[in-house]
Amino acid sequence: MDGPNDADATVRLACGDRPSVRDEIAAERVVSVLFGTDVETWRSGWWRTAAGPPSREAVVDASDVARSGAASSTQVMANEGLAYTVLGRGAVNERVLDAVASHFDGVPSGTVDLVIDDLAPVAARNGSDSAVAFTDRLLKRFEGRANRIALGYSSGSPVELVSRVGDSVDSLVGTDPEADAVERLAREDPTTFGYVRRHWAEAKRGVEACDRNYPQSKQVHAALADPETTPRTLGATLSGLVTLGALDTWSETVGPTRYDLTAYRPDRAWAIGVAVEASGSDD
Repeated sequence: MDGPNDADATVRLACGDRPSVRDEIAAERVVSVLFGTDVETWRSGWWRTAAGPPSREAVVDASDVARSGAASSTQVMANEGLAYTVLGRGAVNERVLDAVASHFDGVPSGTVDLVIDDLAPVAARNGSDSAVAFTDRLLKRFEGRANRIALGYSSGSPVELVSRVGDSVDSLVGTDPEADAVERLAREDPTTFGYVRRHWAEAKRGVEACDRNYPQSKQVHAALADPETTPRTLGATLSGLVTLGALDTWSETVGPTRYDLTAYRPDRAWAIGVAVEASGSDD
């Protein structure tokens, strides 16, 4: 039994190379779910936060580095204020959520912060649908019981998850410079922004599939399998990515625009995608 749902949790999605998922977490009691971090590394990371470690923390370890257990058992280290349950990477979503629920039993609603270190391993193991389903079930079960819920999502993972869970979170952080640049492009050049919004993911795939250093848009287009774009619309999208700082143009030409793929910044392209998808979730 999950108990009464009378709290109003603040839900936050932190994206990036190292998601700042623990920012603003300051409760004395925290429940943490680990999909991409081992317990020791996670615990030591609290000392790098402004608030420091919580007085009491319950950790549900479903990471790749954890050993799998046939049945979950909770170990308590009272002198360190720690209780941890090791499930391993094979644990299904509902089993992880049941383990989390056990640490909320008997605790007043609104007194515990809930932290998910990184949803990316869930998406990598079982697909984005599984990560979205986990997030939906997590919010349904604990949004009325936790004080804050913080979700991490590391760079390089499918960006579609951001738009799919965007309506369920109160804030998205970690790509602020890109969000500002995307907003500026939308304001100053809405036509190019429209191309970026529709085709940024295909443009990113084309750039990463192209084996030329200084291709024209038609050559990037030729590297795509079953493209939705045309060379012209892809070129407009690539132009937008240049404006947003994900790649550059090669200046030593007087003919059609050539793109300098040696200057391509994949992390920037991913963050731009997050910002674009997040802007779409507000519609």
